[in-house]
Amino acid sequence: MRAHLHDLRSEIDDTELADQIAADWRTAAVDPATAALLRYADKLTRSPALCGPDDIAVLRRNGWDDRAITDATQVCAYFNYINRIADGLGVEFEAWLDDGGRTR
Repeated sequence: MRAHLHDLRSEIDDTELADQIAADWRTAAVDPATAALLRYADKLTRSPALCGPDDIAVLRRNGWDDRAITDATQVCAYFNYINRIADGLGVEFEAWLDDGGRTR
């Protein structure tokens, strides 16, 4: 699986952390609130039908407000949607990105 890191790197100022998250977010050096959000995004991506109120409660307990949860859910769902379209149509990476998602 190829990681798409260009956008992640533009959002955080830590290339090493971006690489850790891309390699395995479960072992990346992130704070508990971020880890909770990443677990939710992974579940929403892999098993959306299993997501529900308990998942939202976990996010709230970790400091995420309803606006942030809504935004994160929409961003995750959008990327899942657009990646499935790209995969289904055989869209290739942009020529200006390498296989790791870095600018050439």
